[in-house]
Amino acid sequence: MAASKDPRPCSIADALALVGEKYSLLVLREVCLGNGRFDQLVRNIGAPRDILAARLRRLVDAGILTKRPYSERPQRFEYRPTQAGLELEPVLWTLKEWGDRHLRADSGTPMMLEHHCGNEFVPVVTCRACGEEARHRELTAHPRVPGWTVGGPAAA
Repeated sequence: MAASKDPRPCSIADALALVGEKYSLLVLREVCLGNGRFDQLVRNIGAPRDILAARLRRLVDAGILTKRPYSERPQRFEYRPTQAGLELEPVLWTLKEWGDRHLRADSGTPMMLEHHCGNEFVPVVTCRACGEEARHRELTAHPRVPGWTVGGPAAA
């Protein structure tokens, strides 16, 4: 089957168009961990400097990071998450938890997050209204774009 010229309108696709580029989520990981200086990012991510600079520009332009000077001579900047960037942090930690369980089960987690209560932080997606854990079998999709159903375009 050929790819559709008009794929499903989707906020996941929109978000991935911005943060799904190689190194973008790793930049956000480092900035959320407090490592927002360019040399720290290069060292901790391993991205080529030119690609890292391009990712940083894109994330700043999108309002996910802010760029603040920390040295005038030479001029140097550090990056910090905006409110929009901080709202992506749960996505990072959920992705980390999935990777720990499914990709590093034999070797162990390379980083543990501790919650302020003193326990290891394990993210769980919950319903904002009732507080229950969200499970696949308990969710129902309702497309809101005219002409689309859960199965695809209504005319198909």
